[in-house]
Amino acid sequence: MAIHRLPPLVVNQIAAGEVVERPASVVKELVENAIDAAATRVVVAIDNGGRDLIRVTDNGAGIPFGELELAVAPHATSKIETTDDLNAIETLGFRGEALASIASVSRLTLVSRPAGADEAGRIEVEGDRRREPRPDSGPPGTTVTVRNLFFNTPARRKFLRTEATETGRITRTLEALALGHPRIGLKLTVKNRPVLDLPAGQSPHARMLHVLGGELEPQLLPLELDEHGVAIRGMAGRPEIARGTTQHQHVFLNGRPVSDRAISHAVKEAYRGLLDPSRHPTIVLFLTVDPGHVDVNVHPTKAEVRFRSPSTVHTAVLSAIRRSLRDADLTPAVDLGPQPAFSSGLASGSARGVATSAFVEHFRRLDPAQKGFVYSEVRQALQSEAPEMLATEATHSTVADVEVLPTFRPVTDVLQVHSSYLITSDEQGLLIIDQHALHERVMFETLMRAVGKGNLESQRLLMPAMVEVDPTQIELLGELRGLLRRIGIEAEPAGPAAVAVHAFCSFLFERGVEPPDFIRELLDKATREGVNADPEAALHETLDMMACKAAVKAGDRLSPREIAELLRQREAVERSSRCPHGRPTTLRLSIEELERQFGRR
Repeated sequence: MAIHRLPPLVVNQIAAGEVVERPASVVKELVENAIDAAATRVVVAIDNGGRDLIRVTDNGAGIPFGELELAVAPHATSKIETTDDLNAIETLGFRGEALASIASVSRLTLVSRPAGADEAGRIEVEGDRRREPRPDSGPPGTTVTVRNLFFNTPARRKFLRTEATETGRITRTLEALALGHPRIGLKLTVKNRPVLDLPAGQSPHARMLHVLGGELEPQLLPLELDEHGVAIRGMAGRPEIARGTTQHQHVFLNGRPVSDRAISHAVKEAYRGLLDPSRHPTIVLFLTVDPGHVDVNVHPTKAEVRFRSPSTVHTAVLSAIRRSLRDADLTPAVDLGPQPAFSSGLASGSARGVATSAFVEHFRRLDPAQKGFVYSEVRQALQSEAPEMLATEATHSTVADVEVLPTFRPVTDVLQVHSSYLITSDEQGLLIIDQHALHERVMFETLMRAVGKGNLESQRLLMPAMVEVDPTQIELLGELRGLLRRIGIEAEPAGPAAVAVHAFCSFLFERGVEPPDFIRELLDKATREGVNADPEAALHETLDMMACKAAVKAGDRLSPREIAELLRQREAVERSSRCPHGRPTTLRLSIEELERQFGRR
């Protein structure tokens, strides 16, 4: 086939393939144009998920009658003039292809009137057919009506999802734009039924709560940072409101919703050890960066950006979120359910039974074998290990004031339940602690501090410890050699199906972990999941496993001194509310919840 020029319609439809993926893409482009036109109110109406109708009306600057034809022409724009303008883009749109691309795959009508003009102008485009502009009536601002999207590209229309799915995508697109521009009022109607209505002039905080849900306010932590040319503000969700998808993660750069790998990685790292790896935090980030230090012209839909210094942005986001999480008490609260009904101002015996039953049932859900507080066993243990504490207890009306061991938390107000849970209190209520999960966090932080100073201390074995492995795992040993060196382990192949451990981590030895068991589990994990290509991520995963092996287990009886030391360490380490895998180490039953359950309120 000879080389030839493509017809304008084909050119525009190719551009539409990049810009107009689905109805939500059309809504995004049109609303961004309205925002760039300084609109303070935007109304979006759709029908059939945007297939049959998308109408966007704004009260912005409007388009002069003489520029209507240019407005729907390809690569015509009022937002840039020279290549220098591409180096500091401050508007949401700038390519000048949105209206032309949308018109090439729909029946488009544009009616616009600048402020001060006597009348509006109207232009209609259908595929490659364009009518001459003509006068029309209408208020100041612009209305773009898009009908029968993809009518002339049926293959594209066939790949659209259900009406509900496409409507949901449009709603999320508008919510994202609304978050980035709280000064603008935004309304969405579906088949003339209001679905979203956000007032103009909201504060960023009020807009966030309006979009995310006001009920989440207690679960959102403010964050703010301004350093090295990056200003950040926003909200970071507590771990308990993490979701199974990234749908509730919103990142804005100079008001533009964006997706960036460096920022996504920083968010993930900030929550490492607070969430199960399959969960994603709820977070809203507003970044302000000099437009000259970022390139937004790297993706047709402008969803991805390129920073001049991505490491600076990564560090700033990581620091901002970590500070917010570090300064907060992340202990999850326990809700025992509806308040029981009371027949009088004082709790009756049966009502007290309801509250007590709910409380005990909560522990049974934690461990079905749980039978309650074994007071006699606790007192017997204290009698044999620290009788002076019981003597001190008898002279005090409360045990919270007892100070016996200056370097330890007093343990006469602590119960070990089912050799698995510690029950104690703080100024906010009752604390229920999973001893294994908490000690696992303590062990992990200990290992992290140690490995930060160099390779972990190693102990050579008098005789190599032999580990039988699957022959296919011998090759993995070579991939793991660098990691093993960092954690103080020296291991080499000793035949087609055996590994010889010549030196082992001193820390694990001290915690009673046997070399064959650890090496076998490490190789099994590498076989199942592969060796992480990121050395630091692989190290974190291995330290997680080491901490789990080294920690006290559920079912281990702890002495009063061991309990006191564990609680002291809980106050000393960061992120003590979660184990390295993201499970809670501690639950809090607040004073308010106790009073509510016992009818004191």
